[in-house]
Amino acid sequence: MRARRRRWVVLLALGLAASGIACGGSASGPEAAEAPARAAAPAPAPTEKPAARVAATASDDILSVLTVEHEVDVLAEEGGVVETILRDEGARVEKGAQLAQLDDRTLRAQLAHDQDDLVVAQDNVKYNQAELKAKQANYRRYQELRKMGLSSEADLEKAKFEAEGAQYDLDSWGAIVKRTESQIRIAELQLAKMTIRAPFDGVVARRYSRQGQALAKGDRCFRITQLRPLEVRFPVPETSRHTPRAGDRITVSLASDGSRVFAARVVRVGPVIDPASGSWDVLAELAGRLPEDLRPGMAVEVHWPPEPGPGRR
Repeated sequence: MRARRRRWVVLLALGLAASGIACGGSASGPEAAEAPARAAAPAPAPTEKPAARVAATASDDILSVLTVEHEVDVLAEEGGVVETILRDEGARVEKGAQLAQLDDRTLRAQLAHDQDDLVVAQDNVKYNQAELKAKQANYRRYQELRKMGLSSEADLEKAKFEAEGAQYDLDSWGAIVKRTESQIRIAELQLAKMTIRAPFDGVVARRYSRQGQALAKGDRCFRITQLRPLEVRFPVPETSRHTPRAGDRITVSLASDGSRVFAARVVRVGPVIDPASGSWDVLAELAGRLPEDLRPGMAVEVHWPPEPGPGRR
């Protein structure tokens, strides 16, 4: 009995040993499924530094528009009805040229009335000057008579009162003359504002008003713009390899026709960097003789960085 049990123990041990050998020779379970996947996965490629950013900053075309320094909307300085339109869109004008005329009949009538009042006040000044002179002489005569005892104290006081009253009347009419002269100057200024004029040499770009229209003070009437010199304003990133400076020479081409290229020169660079965009504010002026069809408002491309020059890198 014991011999049989001992034989089963030996057989069981041999079976367990054979099972252990089989397990060590080949993998099984999840590790066996993952092993082929790990073997098939390619090795990670080495990390490379991107070169696109460097290429993008080597040469940048900045979209902008042509502008001029002087371009304004001319506003009505006084309210009134447009009586006449003297210049229309496209007309070239000089500084001070009449653009339109507002109805100024009321102001002209008021000015004539003030001028008549001034004449009356000036005549009264002359009259009171003569009256003052006579009453002052009368007062001096009564002073002499009083010294000789030929006049009473009451007569002397009356002559003094009349002389002082004449002086007050003269001063009053003198003040009226000054006030009337001021009223005339105000009426003349208001009358001048009824004529709408060009503030500088240029061209009528827009006409907002029409004949018979009632304008209020501050309403737009015309837009006047210069045609030359043409300028272009554009931002230059702080990270640009070229820091903008006055005098830099650049080229500008039309956005609609890249073959039309024009020379320009940087005339002003903003003293600070805009924190919102992180860029310099640069203003350049187109140089040389420009074609007539080149006008403010056209879209252009500014080619940056500028052409290399003496002392620049």
